[in-house]
Amino acid sequence: MSTGASTAVTGPVGHQRGTVFVLLIGLITFGFYWWYWVYKTQDELKQHTGDGLGGVLGLVIWILLSPVSAFVIPSEVGNTYASAGREKPITGWTGLWLFPFGVLLIPAIVWFVKVQGALNRYWESATPAPEPPAAPASTG
Repeated sequence: MSTGASTAVTGPVGHQRGTVFVLLIGLITFGFYWWYWVYKTQDELKQHTGDGLGGVLGLVIWILLSPVSAFVIPSEVGNTYASAGREKPITGWTGLWLFPFGVLLIPAIVWFVKVQGALNRYWESATPAPEPPAAPASTG
């Protein structure tokens, strides 16, 4: 069930990212890849819909006020679905997975899997299907 009128979403489609890859590379880089993930995720959402914080502001908020980003990022993903006339699979309330357990690994993983999974499904559905090859011209 859609939660509002759909608007034309005409910006470029973002990239799907492997959930396990992002989690592992984030651990290997001591969290710096997650900063990149936040920047790219919010930048792609802003370019696609024209709404949201965007990459730079999203990253600044992530660095200075990570708890706020726990709510903002899933909210923006959900709003992207709504702007395409689809039901939101996640909302800002998804951020509650990190509270009061933000220091625990399992709730953080659940939060990330929910957010990246919803984002990957959206990008997959928004990617235009490749055009079939043109039929050869018949010579008759």
